[in-house]
Amino acid sequence: MNCETDPSNSDPQSNPRANPRHTRFLLKAIWIVVGATLLIVALFLSIGHTRLSETGLELVVAFIYSAVIALPSIFLVTRISVRFATPYPHLVVLMQALVLLCTSVAGCLAAGLVLQVIGLFPPHAYWREFRSSAPFSVVITLAFGLSMATFETMRYKLQATVLELRTRQVEQERAYKLLAEARLSSLESRIHPHFLFNTLNSIAALIPSDPQRAEDTVGKLASLLRFSLNARQTGLVPLNQELKVVRDYLEIESTRFGPRLRYEIEVPDSLASVRVPPLALQSLVENSVKHVVSQRTQGATIQVFGEESSGLVRLQVIDDGPGFSLDAITPEHGIGNLVARLELLFGSAARLEVERLGDKTAVRLSFPV
Repeated sequence: MNCETDPSNSDPQSNPRANPRHTRFLLKAIWIVVGATLLIVALFLSIGHTRLSETGLELVVAFIYSAVIALPSIFLVTRISVRFATPYPHLVVLMQALVLLCTSVAGCLAAGLVLQVIGLFPPHAYWREFRSSAPFSVVITLAFGLSMATFETMRYKLQATVLELRTRQVEQERAYKLLAEARLSSLESRIHPHFLFNTLNSIAALIPSDPQRAEDTVGKLASLLRFSLNARQTGLVPLNQELKVVRDYLEIESTRFGPRLRYEIEVPDSLASVRVPPLALQSLVENSVKHVVSQRTQGATIQVFGEESSGLVRLQVIDDGPGFSLDAITPEHGIGNLVARLELLFGSAARLEVERLGDKTAVRLSFPV
C-alpha cells in the first residue's frame, strides 16, 4: 500500500492558506486597517490638521499606525471575546478596553520606529511624534476597537447559542431514536417465533382445562404488544403503566414456566404517577427471565421493589442468578440501550447498578422524580 502523503491533503491547520480561519482573520485585518486609515485621514482633513497636498504622506503614516495597532488588537480582542465572554460577561468589556489601551500605546511606539527607519521622521522627533499621536491613537483605538469587540462578542455568543441548540436537538433526536430502538427491540423479542409459539402453545393447552386463563393470556399478550407499539414519544410513561406491562409479561411467561417462575411486586401506590422511561423496568425483568429462570431447572424468584427517597425514585429487581457486569453489556443489548436512554433523559442524575446480595443479584435503577 502506498503510504506517501499527498501535500494537497495535509491538515488545514498546518497550511494557513488552506485554513478558513486564517483567511477570515486576514480579510478582517485588511478591512479594519484600510477603514481606520481612511477614517484618520478624513478626521485630519475635517479639522484642518492636514492639507490636501499632504494627503499622500498622511495616508502612509496613518496606514502604518493602523497596521501596527490593529493587527495585535484584532488578534487579542478576538481571543478575549471567545475565551471570556461566557464565563465573565460583565468583565469582558473592561478586559478588552485594557488590551486596546496597551496595544494602542505599544503601537504608537512601534509606529514611530518604523517611520524613522523609512526616513519619514528624524530620530530627534521620535518622542514629540509619540506625544502628539498617542492620545489620538488611544481614542481612535478604543472607539473603533470596542465597537468591533462588541460585534465580535455578540457574534460569538450567537454562534455558541446556535451550537448549543443544535447539540440539544441532536441529543433529543438520539434519545427518540434510542426509544424507538428499544420499542422495536422489545416488540421483536415478543414476536420472536419461540416466544410467540410457546405462548400460543400455552394458550392452546389452557383452552380445554382453563379457558378463562387462556382468554386472559391472550388479552395480556395483546396489551403487551400494544404498549410496545404505542409507548409515548415523550420518553416517559407513568409507573403504573410500566408495572402493568411487567405483570402481563410475567403472567405470560408463567404459562410457559409454571411454578419455576415465581415473582413478587412490591411498589407503593404513591409512586403510581411517577414517570419512568418506557420498558425500563420490564427490560430488567425480562433479563432475569431469559438468563436466570430459563437456565435453572428449579427456576427462580424475581422480586420487584420500588421506593422514593430524597427526590429520587429507586426501582430494584432481585433474582437468584449469579449476576453480571455492566461493563460487559453492549449498546445493542436491552440493558445497554436502557443505560444510554437514562443518560440522555437524566444525565448523571440517573444510575443503574448491579450488586450481589448473598446468593442473589440486585439490579437497581434510580433517577430523579
